[in-house]
Amino acid sequence: MSSPRNRWLVLLAVMLAFLPVVIDMTILHIAVPSLTLALGASGTEILWIIDIYPLMMAGLLVPMGTLADRVGHRRMMLTGLLVFLVASVAAAFAPTATMLIAARVGLAFGASMIMPNVLAIIRQTFEDSKERALALGLWGTVGSAGAALGPLAGGALLEHFWWGSVFLINVPVMMIVWPLAYFTIPRRETTATGNWTIGQALILIAGLIATVYAIKSGFKPGSSPLATGASLVGGLGLLAWFVRQQMSSAEPMLDLSLFSRPAISMGMIMALVVCGSLAGVELTVAQELQFVVGHSPLQAGLFMLPLVIASGIGGPIAGFAVGQLGLRNVAAVSLATAALSLAGLGFSDFHNPGPGVVALMVALGLALSIGLTASSIAIMSSAPPEKAGVAGSLEGTGYELGAGLGITFFGVLLASSYSGALRIPVELASDLPVSAAYSIGETMIAAEQLGPAGQPLIEAARSAFSNAHGMVLLSAASLIGLLAVAVFIALRHYKDDAVTAGAH
Repeated sequence: MSSPRNRWLVLLAVMLAFLPVVIDMTILHIAVPSLTLALGASGTEILWIIDIYPLMMAGLLVPMGTLADRVGHRRMMLTGLLVFLVASVAAAFAPTATMLIAARVGLAFGASMIMPNVLAIIRQTFEDSKERALALGLWGTVGSAGAALGPLAGGALLEHFWWGSVFLINVPVMMIVWPLAYFTIPRRETTATGNWTIGQALILIAGLIATVYAIKSGFKPGSSPLATGASLVGGLGLLAWFVRQQMSSAEPMLDLSLFSRPAISMGMIMALVVCGSLAGVELTVAQELQFVVGHSPLQAGLFMLPLVIASGIGGPIAGFAVGQLGLRNVAAVSLATAALSLAGLGFSDFHNPGPGVVALMVALGLALSIGLTASSIAIMSSAPPEKAGVAGSLEGTGYELGAGLGITFFGVLLASSYSGALRIPVELASDLPVSAAYSIGETMIAAEQLGPAGQPLIEAARSAFSNAHGMVLLSAASLIGLLAVAVFIALRHYKDDAVTAGAH
């Protein structure tokens, strides 16, 4: 089928549909201090409030993407937009941390119905490879800038409204997006083959969530090794069962042969590591700026503005750069630049940022945006049109699983570094609960309850957190630096693979 005449309007519709999904990945990072104090949430509850959204999506994206290939991408996306709208209202007015976690599960269901179809519709709408690269570059702009815009939008809302406003903002956006998508996105006949059974989908979802839960709980202090081990073995067993089902089936639900293409497999790994590192870094920096430096939520969001602007520029540049320099070079150089930027931020003083920190934020936003957009171009160009939904869902899974595991990994690393560095004043030690040393949020709650006598505890907490944040940023830099080398090696034959894929 040739590209529809209104293809750029279709692109606008799917980009607007994707914007709230991606903003919701990061908008809560800036709201953590407000949420902690308003709901009296523990450090563990805060991690789950942030984490449950990407982790549920990681389990749901592939089943939803493969289902969309069979029932239609347009229908699935329109349904997902409605689910996301209802869940946003429920999250905004959640009275407790538990209710907010439940509402975030609903948001994940809606988002998992939207995300794979955005990429699938772009893949099917733009037949010309140069136009497709440009369209994916513009999509990458929305993805990168939206994720970076989250903290700024959250800060602006929290300056004037209560924490629930960060969810309620989705409502007017959805009221515009739904009719636009309904009238512009064309109906297409579905050509995908293979079975889609709810049983196989549930096995995949349960396997992913059980495995991730085991990793999360295994890092917690005082966790049960027996329960963690049982969850890990059960999760991996379910995933192995799912893989065996797909490999033995003549028409599998998920075509695992897609992973044999280096562009798709490395794109997944890039999404996993980069999104994990970025989520961990944003969460760390947002808490540093508010709890330690003393910025308001809006000031903290403005601090990250250079990252937002640079991320918005990177997408279109990536589409052009890949055509001129090749995917391998663009991806490897952008990742290496991101690693150096993170290392520089790890040694920076946020109390007196100066132009050096602004330059590092710009370099980080530009590099990550270009790198992730380049991986999207490779994945979606290597996938046949009839498998666009599952290819989009695989990429989305990398983003969500990376963000979820990144928050867990870096959150635990931050907590352990913080607890080790915290020196509680001797005269206050007997008056504090044990949990006061678990996170800076819980330390601040304990200090607030002590009144003026808690000021020495606040100073100790700030000093400990400043020491801990450097560890997180340098760890993220190391991971992305190693990934740059891996990508450069793995994609050495990418051009040959791209030609082969195009012949499919």
